[in-house]
Amino acid sequence: MTINCKGKLIDLTNPKVMGILNLTPDSFYDGGKYKNERDILEQVEKMLSWGATFIDLGAYSTRPGADEISTDEELKRLLPVLELVLSKFPDALVSIDTFKSKVAEEALELGAALINDISAGLLDEAMMEVIAEYHVPYIMMHMRGNPKTMQEQIFYEDLLQEIMFYFSERLSVARSKGIIDVIIDPGFGFSKTLEQNYELLKNLDLLTMADRPILAGLSRKSMIYKLLGTDAQHALNGTTALNMLALEKRASILRVHDVAEAMECIKIYRQLTT
Repeated sequence: MTINCKGKLIDLTNPKVMGILNLTPDSFYDGGKYKNERDILEQVEKMLSWGATFIDLGAYSTRPGADEISTDEELKRLLPVLELVLSKFPDALVSIDTFKSKVAEEALELGAALINDISAGLLDEAMMEVIAEYHVPYIMMHMRGNPKTMQEQIFYEDLLQEIMFYFSERLSVARSKGIIDVIIDPGFGFSKTLEQNYELLKNLDLLTMADRPILAGLSRKSMIYKLLGTDAQHALNGTTALNMLALEKRASILRVHDVAEAMECIKIYRQLTT
């Protein structure tokens, strides 16, 4: 299973790592950590050297209850960093974590390689039009509502069935617009309780019925640290455990803060499965 990023075919049969670079002051784990050009470039260089295939830039915090920011503010945070990263690492495959079509379009004009949308186009109906126009891979995530309201929408009659129906409908819309390369993200921590997150992870391989690569974004989330009675800063061990399970359950991409440790998971997983 491959996706085309800027003319380069990426084989997702072998799992890949997406390194997270948050540009928000209020991210749940690393908010405000990368404040200047040197820190940003050093972190990107580290992630690439450790083996990240993708770098995911996000300028809008999507943690539960996060404050909204304007499109102009998101662009102000994002575009200078994207330009900086690509000037230093022109071959980097940069993903943009946004649900706004204007942000996606301006980032793609600057050279972003793919778009990571927490709303699968439901928060901005123009998003899929932009994806189709630029012929880039599209990560669509399962979520209800928006970051402010999502944790109020956690009631499901059948969690897995409803998530599958959601992706079936969103994939149908994408196909109708000619979007070819789609990755699905079940949305751990979004519109789900702790127990629902673990039910979803236990059954993650059922999502392969959608016949699309699966991205697992488990890194340092509350489903880990709340269960373990700790915090995001001390959730690396739990993250590593869940990343290995996600690989066993057929995840193709691990979206993480800690690239080196995720690459070690993949190395061990490959040894076990070859």
